Amino acid sequence: MAFKTFECTTLKLSIFMLSSLSVSTSYAVSPENLIAPASAEACVALESNADRLSCYDTLFKVPEAEKTTLLSERQAAKELAPEPTQPETLKEKISQGVSTIFASEGSKIDPNHSLLDRRWELSPDSKLGTWNIRAHQPVYLLPAFWTSDKNEFPQSPNLTVETDQNLKSTESKFQLSLKTKAVENLLGDNGDIWLGYTQSSRWQVYNSEESRPFRETNYEPEASLIFRTNYEILGLNARLLGLTFNHQSNGRADPLSRSWNRVMLNLGFERDNFALMLRPWYRIEEDSKDDNNPDIKNYMGRGDLTAFYRWNDHDFSLMLRHSLKGGNDSHGAVQFDWVFPISGKLRGQFQLFDGYGESLIDYNHRATYVGLGVSLMNWF
Repeated sequence: MAFKTFECTTLKLSIFMLSSLSVSTSYAVSPENLIAPASAEACVALESNADRLSCYDTLFKVPEAEKTTLLSERQAAKELAPEPTQPETLKEKISQGVSTIFASEGSKIDPNHSLLDRRWELSPDSKLGTWNIRAHQPVYLLPAFWTSDKNEFPQSPNLTVETDQNLKSTESKFQLSLKTKAVENLLGDNGDIWLGYTQSSRWQVYNSEESRPFRETNYEPEASLIFRTNYEILGLNARLLGLTFNHQSNGRADPLSRSWNRVMLNLGFERDNFALMLRPWYRIEEDSKDDNNPDIKNYMGRGDLTAFYRWNDHDFSLMLRHSLKGGNDSHGAVQFDWVFPISGKLRGQFQLFDGYGESLIDYNHRATYVGLGVSLMNWF
C-alpha cells in the first residue's frame, strides 16, 4: 500500500514538473506574454534580472520605425550644429570668464537654504518684485550698553569740543535697518538695484542730570547694484557681487558734525550655514577745509569683513575692520555678536566691540563696549 502511494505521488510530481517546464519554455519564447506592466513600479517587483529587463523593454521600448526617425533627426542636427571653438583673443577669453561667473546655473540656488539668497533674492525663483520692505543690517535693542572709556571731549583735526559732555558710562543702543528693491533684473534675470537705510542711536537714558539726551545717532542711506554670481573659491560658493554708494552722518552741527561718503565693493560667499561678506571701500574726498573728519579712513578703515555662522538656533557674527596702513595710521576695530533664543520667537543679543569708530562721533576714539538686549532681525 505504501509503495502504491509513493508511486502515485511520484507520478503527480512528474506531471507538475513537465507542466512547469512547458510553461517556462512558452514564456521564454514570447516574453510579451509574461510581462504586461501597468507602470514602472510593477517592473521593480520582479526578482529576476532578465524578467525585469524584459518588463522595462515592454513598457518603454520605442518602435523601430520611430527609433530610426529619431536617430536620423539627431544625426542631422549634429551635422548642422557649429563646432565649438576655443577662445583665441584676450577679449574672447575675458568674455568667456564673465559668462562663467554669471552663469545661469546660479539660478539653482535653493532660496530655502542659501543665506545670501534669503537676504538679497539672488535666484530667479526667489524674486519678490520691487518695493517690498526687507531686512538689511541687524535690528536690535540693547537696554544696557556700557563703555570702558567715555568720549567727553570728542574732537577731530578741524573741530574741537571744549565743553564736558557729562556722560554716563552706561546707556542704551538700538538700531533700525531696512531696504527695498527699486529695480529688478537689469540684465536678463540678474542685476537688482536696492535702496537701504540704517539708523543707530546711543541714548543716555540713565543720565537724568542731563535730561536723558541722545548722545549720538548715525544715519546711513545707501543704494546698491547687486548681481548673482556662480563660482567657487577656497571651498566657498561666491554668490554675490555688488557696488554700493553709501553716505553716513550724525546730522549734527559743528563742532560735533561728522560725515563721509563711500563707494563700496560687495563680495558675498557662503557654504551651508556660513556666510562671508567682504566690503573694501573708497572714500569720496571732500575739500579739506570743509571736512569735519579728514582722517576718518585711518580710523574707520578702508574696508571690513563680516563672518556669520548659524548653529542650531544660535547666530554668531564677527566683524573686522582696519585702515590697511602701518605706523601711526594703523587702526581698526572688531565686533562680535551672539544672538540666542529666549522664548518662542523672542531672541536675545550680546554685543562686544573693541577699537575705533563704534560711532561716528567716536571715529578716532578707542574704547571697549559691551551690550545686552534683544534681537528683532539678524543678518540672515
